[in-house]
Order: sequence, then C-alpha cells, then structure tokens
Amino acid sequence: MPARLPSLTGLRFWAALLVVLYHLARKVGEVPVLGPLAWYGRSGVTFFFVLSGFVLAWTYDGAPTALRSFARRRFARIWPLHVLSTAVSLGADALIGAALPLAAALWSLPLLHPWARETVFGGNPASWSLGAEAWFYLLFPFLLRALAPRRRCWLPLALLCAALGPALWAAGALLPDDPAVRGWLLDYLPLTRTPQFVLGVVTGLAVRHGRLPRVPLAGAAAAVAGWHLLLVPWHAAAPDSVWWGPYSASQLLAAPLFAALLAAAAQRDAAGAGPRLLAGPVAVRLGEWSYAWYLVHEIGIRCWLGTAGRPAPGAPLLGVWLLLAAGSLLVAGGLYRWVERPCERALRGRPAHTAAPLPHPGLRVLRQRRRAVRPGQPSSEPSRLT
Repeated sequence: MPARLPSLTGLRFWAALLVVLYHLARKVGEVPVLGPLAWYGRSGVTFFFVLSGFVLAWTYDGAPTALRSFARRRFARIWPLHVLSTAVSLGADALIGAALPLAAALWSLPLLHPWARETVFGGNPASWSLGAEAWFYLLFPFLLRALAPRRRCWLPLALLCAALGPALWAAGALLPDDPAVRGWLLDYLPLTRTPQFVLGVVTGLAVRHGRLPRVPLAGAAAAVAGWHLLLVPWHAAAPDSVWWGPYSASQLLAAPLFAALLAAAAQRDAAGAGPRLLAGPVAVRLGEWSYAWYLVHEIGIRCWLGTAGRPAPGAPLLGVWLLLAAGSLLVAGGLYRWVERPCERALRGRPAHTAAPLPHPGLRVLRQRRRAVRPGQPSSEPSRLT
C-alpha cells in the first residue's frame, strides 16, 4: 500500500472551504444560493475528525513507532500554529475592543479547553477542535493495539460508531432546553466526537487490509453533496434552537458519509488512479494549507466585522466574501511555508529507536538492507496528513 494518499490531502482543502463558507454565511451575510448551501458547513469539522482516525490508522498500522516519537510528532503537528494563532486571535480581540478570554486561552495551551463549556473556545474559537484531536491522539495507541489484530470486530464497531451519531442526536430531546448547554454536549465535547474518530480508524484499517469493497468515488461525493442539499429544506422547517433541528444533525449524522468518501479516495490512490481534482499538485498544495486556513480565517472575519461592519447585500457582500476567503488563504500559505513546516521539522527531531514502541501485537519485523530510492520512485515517508 502507498505511504502517501494525495487525494486525502486534497479533500482537506474542500472540508476547510466548507467551514470557511459556513463562517462567512453566518457572520458576514448570506450570498444567494451559496449561503444556504454553506449554512451547515461546520460539518467539515466532522470530516476532519474521521480523516484524523483514517490517516493515523493508515500510517501507523504495521509500522512500529516509539510512543515518545508518536507523541512528539502529534505535538509538532498541531501545537506551534495553535499557539501562534491564539496569540494573533487575542491581539485581534484587543484591536477591536472585544473582551479577552485570557482564562480560556490559558486552558487552551495544554489543549484542555473544550472539556468545559466556559472555556470551550479557548483564545481562538477555531481551536476547540484541537482539544478533541489531543484526546484522540491519547486514545489512538490503545485503539490500534486493541483493533489491529481483531479484524472481525471492524465491521461491527464501524456500524456501532455510525449508529451512535443518530443516537446522540436523538438524545438531545433529553438534554436541557438551553441551546448553549446542548450545543456544548453534542457538538464540542470531545467524548461526543470520539465515535467519529474511531469510525475513521476502523475504516482506515479496513481499506488498508482490503477488507472493504470498492466504493465508487463519484457516488460517495454525490452522497455528501446530497446530504448538504437536504439540510436546506430541513433548516426552513426547523430552527437551530430545537433539538431536532439540523444544526447538531449536520455534524453527528454525516460521519458515515465522510468515511465512505475517504475510503473511495484512498482506494483510488492505492490503485494509482487518484483524480486530478483531489490528487493534483495544486489540490495537494491547497490541502497542505488547510490547517492554517482553518485556524486563521475566522480571525480575519472578526477583524473585518469589528472595524468595517457587515457589508451591504449584493456585490459588496460577495466582494467581502472573496476578499476574506482569498486573503486568509494566502496568509495560510505563508504560515504553512514559514511557520508550520519549519516548526514541525524542528520539533520532530530525529526518530526515536530505543523507547517503547507503539503497541502492535503480533507484528514481525524483518531486517532488510536499505535500498537507495531511484529518481521518480515514491518516498516511504509517512503522509503529510500525519
């Protein structure tokens, strides 16, 4: 199986775009047609949680890695840009005269902020999902140890994780009527999001070991698009404030669709037939910028609204959409090149060979002579998604 899955990197851009359009529609104003379609684009975060589990399973299954090295890679991957974007976000709040969430920002440094409703947004609202990711990273070595040798459990566990989404959504009827409390419990609490990550892990293992039938990429993409189209009339019929509204449903029910999309894209990459729209050099580059884009785009929106206010409908509104989306994407590209990648390389350091390995029972390791990589031959370096 290939070490790199470029189509999954390309998909990261489209998921980040969905989140960016969601914030533009809800905070800046609705552009006709596109606004209603992006009204529940926060489902892109669900995609990232499923993607995280998928890529970690693909990368570390069958690859003994020191626990210390695994933890350092995870830290190097998300923490430097998280700290920088938090500082920039606090500076933006000070600039526009907003209250500074200093206590929440301090809790966000060890990535503990989403575990309490009062601190869930940390110093940068987008960073709440990083607290969930930190929880997933803590679970992953134990999940891999439990799941890798038990292939018969993969399908039942995947079905259970898929069923937990509707069950959690329906449980909203039993929660307090306060939308803020219900929203934190169903949408932000890392425990609630854990089934999405586990579904990604199981799907990644199943695809890597050929245990999943071929999934047509066009069909999986159409299912995801159809789901978001369905949310438009649902929104017209039920407000976000009620538990049966589409806000929580858009995030809790979409995980199986995203898992199918990831499986289809990975299968195409494994067959050497990744579509150019996802696996081409431009798509991959935009996907690499997606993490920084996710963290900084809302800061730009906040600064614009705090200084210029909401634009008038029509052409001015569309122009502000384009300016904020393109401007934050260019900033993200610079952050990726001059901050994210250099810091990640520096913090990863040399691979650890002597510490305790990442648990993987039953793995046989054979010593082989190292062969030189010929020009044009794919590298065995783990995917940049990790």
